[in-house]
Amino acid sequence: MSAPSHNEKDPERVAAGLKASIHNPHVSKEAKDSATHRLDEMAGTSTHESKETEHEHHIMAGYKAALKNPNVSKEAKNHAKQALKEHGAL
Repeated sequence: MSAPSHNEKDPERVAAGLKASIHNPHVSKEAKDSATHRLDEMAGTSTHESKETEHEHHIMAGYKAALKNPNVSKEAKNHAKQALKEHGAL
């Protein structure tokens, strides 16, 4: 997974920081309420999409690895090649 540029924030890291704020005893109630609200807004958005994209990248990497693995059958290599072509990864 590639790191986001310095202008983009990683949603998982943002969520982790918000959760830390919620559980920190030195943070005001207002700040905790704000963090809770932001977490609620983030739920089900880009984090889910990025996990799906990451999963798809892993699948494509597996197909690429299958093409180079001498223990993979010719039929499986043909299937991997076809899947990579369909996804524009070959």
